[in-house]
Amino acid sequence: MNSVDFLLTNKDITYEIRTEIKRLARPISDLINSKTDEEKSRNYSRNNSSVYDRFKWLCGCPKRNKLFCFICLVMGGNKSAWTQEGWVGKGRHKATA
Repeated sequence: MNSVDFLLTNKDITYEIRTEIKRLARPISDLINSKTDEEKSRNYSRNNSSVYDRFKWLCGCPKRNKLFCFICLVMGGNKSAWTQEGWVGKGRHKATA
């Protein structure tokens, strides 16, 4: 089961289900990040396995190919990029401040 996608698409989740998802631990999917530099005509790509080590609250959704805050998703945190559309490289989360 993709717990991130499940949490994003189901709004009425019981406390018991949220607790079970938390117990299963955060999904650390290997997402592909790529960027094209138009001026240099180069493509860059990287995975985010080291990012998961640095930020223990971070999780990935392979279906959406984006990063989310696992704690905010599971516990129903405030509505932000970290819990709605996924982080794509801009902005900081309160957990890192």
